[in-house]
This record gives sequence, C-alpha cells and structure tokens, in this order.
Amino acid sequence: MNPSSDADPTPSGESRSAVENQSQGIPSNWREALMALIASRVTLIQLESKEAATAGAQRGIYLIAAICAVFFAWALLIAGLVAILSEAIEKPWSWVAIGFAILHLLAGFILVKLAKPSGAPAFPITRAEFQKDREWIENFKQNQKSND
Repeated sequence: MNPSSDADPTPSGESRSAVENQSQGIPSNWREALMALIASRVTLIQLESKEAATAGAQRGIYLIAAICAVFFAWALLIAGLVAILSEAIEKPWSWVAIGFAILHLLAGFILVKLAKPSGAPAFPITRAEFQKDREWIENFKQNQKSND
C-alpha cells in the first residue's frame, strides 16, 4: 500500500485549506476572525493604557514637584519681603507677617468666591440631546405599539 493512498486525515466537512489555515493561525470562519480581531484590539488597548498610565504618572510626579518648588519659592519670597518691609518701616517683623497673612486670607476668600459654580447645569447641550433621544425612543415605542 502506498502511504499517500491512505484515508485523508482531515476531519469530515473541512477542507484541506481550512485545516492548513488553522495550523497557521488563520481563522477558518467569520466568528473566529471576529473573536481574533476583538482579542487583538483588547490586547492593544491594554498595552496602550499601560503606556498612558506610566506617562500620566510621570507627568503627575513632575507636576507635584513643580508645585512644591513654587510653594517654597513663594514662602521664601514672602519671608524676604517681610524682613525688608519690617526694616523699612521700622516695625517688628511679626506685625508685617500678620499683615501678609491677612492679605493672603483675603485673596483666598476672593478666589474661593470666584471658583464657586454658577448654578447652571453642567453639559447643557448634551443633556438636551439626551432628552431628544428619550423623546424619540418614546415616540418610536408608541409607533410600534400602534402598528401592532
């Protein structure tokens, strides 16, 4: 007997090219292709999200370091101004420091007042579009009930 004349080792209903495609990692039908596509996209999203998280953490660290540097520069600037002003007006430095503290508190209260929300709802255009979508869905449901 010739070994090439033996029965075909491929399972019934599958062509030789489908078996070859599976051995090469090529999907044999659209469902497998879709699942492979989705799996590759999920993997890609995972990789890119890790990279984005790393870059975001690095930017966050730089931002915190910059805020600390600005805070200490501001504190040292105020300390120097307190010393210079107390010598210029010949008053104790503690009274000048209290004056600077009062000025900073007033500035802080004003900034908090400016930062309060205006009371208008957030995302007014998006809310209006969602309301239109709800109305459309309700009209669609009523039209389907009347057609049945």
